[in-house]
Amino acid sequence: MFIGTASRPSRKRLVEGRGARERRSRTSVRASGLLLGLALLAGAVALSLAVGAKQIPLDQVWSALFSPSGTENDAIVRDLRLPRTIIGIAVGPALGLGGGVMQTLTRNPLADPGLLGVNAGASAAVVTAISVLGITSFSGYLWFALAGAALAATAVNSLGGGRYATPVRLALAGTAVNAALFGYVNGLQLWDLSTLDAMRYWSVGTLAKRDASLLVAVAPLLVAGALLAFALARPLGAIALGEDHARALGTKVKRTRVLSVVAITLLCGGATAVCGPIGFIGLMIPHAARAFCGPDPRWLLPFCALYAPVLLLLSDVIGRIVVPPSEIEVGTVTAFLGGILFIHLVRRRKVAQL
Repeated sequence: MFIGTASRPSRKRLVEGRGARERRSRTSVRASGLLLGLALLAGAVALSLAVGAKQIPLDQVWSALFSPSGTENDAIVRDLRLPRTIIGIAVGPALGLGGGVMQTLTRNPLADPGLLGVNAGASAAVVTAISVLGITSFSGYLWFALAGAALAATAVNSLGGGRYATPVRLALAGTAVNAALFGYVNGLQLWDLSTLDAMRYWSVGTLAKRDASLLVAVAPLLVAGALLAFALARPLGAIALGEDHARALGTKVKRTRVLSVVAITLLCGGATAVCGPIGFIGLMIPHAARAFCGPDPRWLLPFCALYAPVLLLLSDVIGRIVVPPSEIEVGTVTAFLGGILFIHLVRRRKVAQL
């Protein structure tokens, strides 16, 4: 009898010790994943600056950045590749964070920010600005794209039930709004060929030939969206367990859902306004991040913010070297890679909700 009661605390301590070791192991794996992401991002930045139609050695890239002498390589690095690399570093985390928030909010591993109508709304606003108002500059597109993204996301949230929206209703409302807006865009382009010519340069999704001043204008929105997304990590983690569990834990579900839509709109609307619609980053990155950190948004969102620019920059580099001296735009490359991943996910035996 004495031995039996004495053994219970021993077993309890053994279980607690095993649990502590497992938590330390998970934390170690996650920290290693973050360090790996930093190393990959540094490598992606180096490749983005060095690789293209003309290959430039890394030592010359370094010289062009910090001690330029007016050579052709200096002009290529500083005037062409550096701006697109900076834009990729800025908009990549926005797309990744938007995807992480979207998938966690809807508990749907196949969701991406386009589901809320962000891309469709931005495209509809831009094509209207071109066709009706005659605006043809990227700086002119900027605020129309942002406004269109915000209006479309608001419409999706309202059609999905507003404060009483559910993940399923949001997905259905997003599908309906996307279909309507893209039908409008296609119709207006076919009706006015000059609009089609102007629109295709924006709608392809690219880091090239984008004015860095656009990024300066959008940067406050991207920063605000990122801060909001990180602030929502804990309540989003509770919602991922189910809304009933989230309410039991004291999470304000409706407020969290509305703020999440705001964060997605700021992040992906800003990124789309600068680069045009770039798809599948928000779909692919959260899946890759979960391999290291699991579904906890407190870890998932930092991983998304770190790994998304890696994928975006590497996709941009691939587009430069596939058909030299021409380029394939980064939106086309990410669509190809995302299509492969989408087929893989659909063919899996179980694609469960998050």
